[in-house]
Amino acid sequence: MKSESPSLKNLVELLSYSKELGLGDVVLDGLTREEIMSSNIGEDIKSTGTAIDQGIDQNSPEPLIWSEAVSEMNYKSLEETANHCQKCALCEKRNRVVFSDGHVDARLMIVGEAPGAKEDEAGIPFVGQAGKFLDLLLASISLSRKNSVYICNVLKCRPPGNRNPLPDEIETCTPYLARQIALVAPEVILAVGTFAAQFLTGKKLPLGKLRGSTYSYKGVPLVVTYHPAALLRNSGWTRPTWEDFQLLRKIMD
Repeated sequence: MKSESPSLKNLVELLSYSKELGLGDVVLDGLTREEIMSSNIGEDIKSTGTAIDQGIDQNSPEPLIWSEAVSEMNYKSLEETANHCQKCALCEKRNRVVFSDGHVDARLMIVGEAPGAKEDEAGIPFVGQAGKFLDLLLASISLSRKNSVYICNVLKCRPPGNRNPLPDEIETCTPYLARQIALVAPEVILAVGTFAAQFLTGKKLPLGKLRGSTYSYKGVPLVVTYHPAALLRNSGWTRPTWEDFQLLRKIMD
């Protein structure tokens, strides 16, 4: 990692636990994903405690035949099936299916909402500025998508114009996500963004009211937080997100 990179230095200072924590005008253009994921900033950042509340499991209804078929697939078959999926109208305008990134034997599984334009082009979740910021947040608690994190989305295809996922689209993709969780078998799940948080917790509440507690998805501890793209637009959500990552770190420790 380039020690002279001013952007990384500023972001490390931003992520340090202090009363002045805030995002401000952050520029990530000078950083590569490799620089962020190879950093060791997590060793220099203190963790904090947050109260833990237990929530409820979420079981999304699916058509019986489809759910049973997907629930018996191995990882390779699941990925191949998703890559050729035509079960909803999103397949008509996608460039690529965005199935996953990271390590299949990961301790942490991150679930986002849906691919954006850059993800649709690359076929990889969380790329671009938001992806860099997510990698930096993970590095702050000594994690990396290279060896300890698995990343996917509720939807595998990009909604037109980056609109919000529709209920039927979420329901259609449910078997894929449920099987991914079962096969990866993470120690903890982190849901980022409103739709991922509401789907996995089963609670139709604003994200601001959902975050700050620990839930359970089919027996797996679940933490929810803001989407990294939202943090780049709203600096006021930086400190709550920092606290959510400290809660995540506490659970994993």
